[in-house]
Amino acid sequence: MAGRTEDELERITLLGNQGTDYRFQYAPDVLETFDNKHPERDYFVKFNCPEFTSLCPMTGQPDFATLYISYIPDRRMVESKSLKLYLFSFRNHGDFHEDCMNIIMNDLIALMEPRYIEVWGKFTPRGGISIDPYCNWGRPGTKYEQMAEHRLLNHDLYPEKVDNR
Repeated sequence: MAGRTEDELERITLLGNQGTDYRFQYAPDVLETFDNKHPERDYFVKFNCPEFTSLCPMTGQPDFATLYISYIPDRRMVESKSLKLYLFSFRNHGDFHEDCMNIIMNDLIALMEPRYIEVWGKFTPRGGISIDPYCNWGRPGTKYEQMAEHRLLNHDLYPEKVDNR
């Protein structure tokens, strides 16, 4: 199979760009997509993002997490450098952990219109407690909606069972 053509890559402006602009405020507009060359197949794309930071909306103190993003693409896929810059834009964003995970999931749904997506934040414990919000979504009226319901009910949030390879 041949690689990607220049036309297929014209929407990708961040990858390979040496003049990267790091946004310090929430910036969903930095996200970029490319076409899925295998839309006839269901397969997962998984991102492990160990350096996520946001701010507590009450104290302004930083919160740290590893994010796990998994999705089954349809026609479009998120470009990884734009995802990295998007997640970096939460650095000064003040919101609760649960809100951050749902915002990220909603932005990725709006961007890609995936068949299925899940976002899980494993936040560093603070004050002796950790928060691990998990959210998912499956395209309504399809088997992916049923998959989302099943996975939400059977999701195992124990970190030792997560494959970090």
